[in-house]
Amino acid sequence: MAKMKRKDKRELAKAKKEMKKGMREYKIRRRCGGGGYFLGFIGAVVYYISTATGFWNGVLGVLKALIWPAMVVFEALKYMGA
Repeated sequence: MAKMKRKDKRELAKAKKEMKKGMREYKIRRRCGGGGYFLGFIGAVVYYISTATGFWNGVLGVLKALIWPAMVVFEALKYMGA
């Protein structure tokens, strides 16, 4: 194999550094949605448990709280007639 020139090595190192920086920024941006989902989950659990009339209704409420985004999207699409 041919040896790499110094300039090529520097460019490769610079490209790797930029790629790591980009991945770090991507990971930071990607994590932001989890916090909003978690807060929505907590709010849904509190709502469903506070309106539950019995133990099993409370358990069902916790399960509903896990899938509340899907329920919201379903109702929105049903409302829009899609």
